[in-house]
Amino acid sequence: MAINNIRQLVTNSFKRSGYFLLLTINVVRGEEVTEYKTEAQKKKFYRSGDWESLRQQALERDNHECQQCKREGRVHVDSIKVEGERKSVELNVHHKYEIEDYPQLALVLDNLETLCLNCHNKMHNRVFGEQKKKRWDDEMW
Repeated sequence: MAINNIRQLVTNSFKRSGYFLLLTINVVRGEEVTEYKTEAQKKKFYRSGDWESLRQQALERDNHECQQCKREGRVHVDSIKVEGERKSVELNVHHKYEIEDYPQLALVLDNLETLCLNCHNKMHNRVFGEQKKKRWDDEMW
């Protein structure tokens, strides 16, 4: 089965059920799944043409707006490029199922959503300048 057919199968399964077992499909078909465990592997992936193309598709699909802000009734859109200046990064494309754990979903459009930097950092528990909420309110003894 070609990789595009697998992507289509994943996309259709994702739309129907919200989760799927593509890894089982790959094992049955004897196809190898690339791993993204090390920083070098991730860096190579995020610099690939396939990722850049899919990232642009996700941004366009989401109308260059943060989807989490939209769910919360707020609006956060991408910055505008000013001639002669570097464009500030306002939006990230987030993998709903992380590539470390689900490498087979790395290039599946339905596994991506556009998030602003703040929401993306919150999704990954990277909160800067705020007190992190304690996991437990139990007494220390």
